[in-house]
Amino acid sequence: MTTPLVDTPLVELNGVSKYYGNIRALEDVSLVVNAGEISCVLGDNGAGKSTLIKIIAGLHQHDAGTFSVDGEPAKFANPREALDHGIATVYQDLAVVPLMPVWRNFFLGSEPTKGTAPFKRMDVDLMRRTTHEELARMGIDLRDVDQPIGTLSGGERQCVAIARAVYFGAKVLVLDEPTAALGVKQSGVVLKYVAAARDAGLGVVLITHNPHHAYLVGDRFILLKRGGMFGSHTRDEITLDELTRQMAGGSELDDLRHELERAPVPTHLGGHSADGTEK
Repeated sequence: MTTPLVDTPLVELNGVSKYYGNIRALEDVSLVVNAGEISCVLGDNGAGKSTLIKIIAGLHQHDAGTFSVDGEPAKFANPREALDHGIATVYQDLAVVPLMPVWRNFFLGSEPTKGTAPFKRMDVDLMRRTTHEELARMGIDLRDVDQPIGTLSGGERQCVAIARAVYFGAKVLVLDEPTAALGVKQSGVVLKYVAAARDAGLGVVLITHNPHHAYLVGDRFILLKRGGMFGSHTRDEITLDELTRQMAGGSELDDLRHELERAPVPTHLGGHSADGTEK
């Protein structure tokens, strides 16, 4: 893998499009992901967020535009290739085995071993110790790494997934709606560890439909609507109120508000007062 040039974005999409037959899933979308920054992609259901994730993660290939990793053109055949290039994706429905302990899920599919054949076995002590140390390094105070991961809250499971990606060498972390099914307190916990990943030097892509969560941690904001881009801003270019307004529909919302305003009753139609007499 080529060493990236100084100031070269970790990931850059320029005018990327994706079509399924005659259906436009994504068209002319651009995105920059720098080390130590969080780029937020916002949009409602059907806006194209999932398609964008799948292109970056190597599940789908783009049909037009350019996709670069460390300044080199990229078109991944599968998620393993994306992972080999340092791109880790944490999906909303986390791929965990609920009844297995936290340490087992932390190393799932990448278990270290000790000994030689035919006596080779998993190095359980190393996995337990490493899981505890890595979670602590991210500021995650987990009571017991032997507890089933299914006993953790949704926010805690998200945090374990983030720590796992950091440990296995991710340079770019793509998070698919990590706070969508969480309450206010748990969402705050997850955003804290998203910021910790950024501070560790990772480039983070945060997919969300919540402008308040995005603005708490984001450095860049990309707004998608029906597969296309309708906004691209850095943090110093937009306020939370304006980001919320654009996310909610902007001028369309103003038009809807105008349509829904209750028109005054014409005076010639008259009416009756509370005592039944004619006005």
